[in-house]
Amino acid sequence: MQPAERSIPLHGGCHCGALRIEFKTRLPVADIAPRACDCTFCQKHGAAYISDPAGGLRISVSEPEALRSYRQGSEAALFRLCSRCGVLVAVTFAHDNRLFAAVNARCLDEWAGLAASVPASPQLLSPEEKKSRWVRLWIPDVEMVPDVPPIA
Repeated sequence: MQPAERSIPLHGGCHCGALRIEFKTRLPVADIAPRACDCTFCQKHGAAYISDPAGGLRISVSEPEALRSYRQGSEAALFRLCSRCGVLVAVTFAHDNRLFAAVNARCLDEWAGLAASVPASPQLLSPEEKKSRWVRLWIPDVEMVPDVPPIA
C-alpha cells in the first residue's frame, strides 16, 4: 500500500485480532458516510461500507487459516471474514489484475466519528453495473499481508 499524500489512517479489525486493517483516506472522516447495503448478508452482519478511490487499504492476516472468504449474490465480490470470531472486515473485487475493496466501517476503531450511514441497494444493479460502480468508488490500492491471492 502506497501512503496517500495527506492521508488519514483509520485502523481496525476483527474482534479477536486475527485480521487487522489500515485504511488510508484523504477524505475528512466526519464527511465519510458508510453505505449500508440492504442485502440480507450485509444486514445480518450489520455492515456499512466505506471507501476512497484515492485511498489505500492493508489487510493483515495473523495466520492464513484466520481469513475466510465468502461469495454471495452475484458472486463477483469476496466478503472477507475472520474464521475465528466471524467479523466481516471488508469486501474485495479483482479486476484487471488489481484488487479493489470497501471496508466494513463497523470494524474500524474510529467508526463512531463517521457520518450517519446511507442506504445502498446493489441488488438493483446488474453484475456489470456493480463492477463498474466498484471500480469507480472502491479503494484501488489493496494489500493483503501476507500476500493472499484473490480467489477466482
